[in-house]
Amino acid sequence: MAGDRKIIRVTSFDVAEAAGVSQSTVSRALAGDTSISEPTRQRVIEAARRLNYQVDENAARLRRGRTGTLAVVMICREAQDRKDINPFYFSLLGSTCAAASAKGYETLVSFQDAPENFWGHFQDRRKADGMIVIGTTTNTKAWDYFRDLPEGSHWTCWGSPDNDMPWVRSDNLSGATLATRHLLVRGYKQIVCIGSATSPQRQFQERYEGYAEAMRSAGLEPRLQQVESGLAREEQGRRAAIALSESGEPFDAIFAVCDEMALGALKELTARGYAIPDQIGIIGFDGIRAGAWSTPPLTSIEPDFQMAGTLMVEQLLAKINGTEGSGRRVPVRLVIRGSTRA
Repeated sequence: MAGDRKIIRVTSFDVAEAAGVSQSTVSRALAGDTSISEPTRQRVIEAARRLNYQVDENAARLRRGRTGTLAVVMICREAQDRKDINPFYFSLLGSTCAAASAKGYETLVSFQDAPENFWGHFQDRRKADGMIVIGTTTNTKAWDYFRDLPEGSHWTCWGSPDNDMPWVRSDNLSGATLATRHLLVRGYKQIVCIGSATSPQRQFQERYEGYAEAMRSAGLEPRLQQVESGLAREEQGRRAAIALSESGEPFDAIFAVCDEMALGALKELTARGYAIPDQIGIIGFDGIRAGAWSTPPLTSIEPDFQMAGTLMVEQLLAKINGTEGSGRRVPVRLVIRGSTRA
């Protein structure tokens, strides 16, 4: 029909003809192969520019045995509604995808919560070059599954239950020490840690250790309010606050090992008439955005999310390229809001 435009697809064969070289020379020249002389490379580049030739990156990656994709697996609690996932992990997911994009990789995201949908064979099936696993450590079946992946699997993770897996974590010890000292400097002395001494969450154990070390350094005895297992984090914090309130033992501050526990405790104590922060100071850990909108806003220890995503992607790419790296720590900072004294 009149006016119809015919689209002509330019191929490497056309560039090869225009430059007077073979197709394999075109591919190698455009890929930066040092065996191609500079005059030949410039002739190929000029021919490609003149013909408006676009390199098929997907095809190029496949020729090199790479997909250009990184898989990101979000581990959830079994049967958990996706909207109830800790918002901390969504922040981590976003920073990881952004870091992958900055390195020229696409991301393939999946949510997994039960044995019937555990799947980590992205590399074997040529769906991704490697995998990053993040999410709740309480799903032990999921971590057992990923721990048993075949040798040669390229992966790293956030929040692994132990040090046998390739991991990236917050600087939990320093962050908990910073949180506890913040409370001490503001005059709180009877500081209780809400957490667990038996949790599979390695980071929770490290945070308790940092708190306990800071308390002992100040000549004070650490005190742990154990949370009930199997509950949502906010409910764990709420019930821990009830137990503290009804114990009859005095306390004037709480360091919770995660923000959701801190928010649960904050809501419960406020409902019981405690004045926050004058009577009771509360600080959490994770820097989730919900903390900025609580009443009063929650003081927290916040990891550098951008750095967290970057370190996970860099560690994974190092493994893909044949370099084994040790665990990496993400720096943290104190975010002071209204739940602790000015």
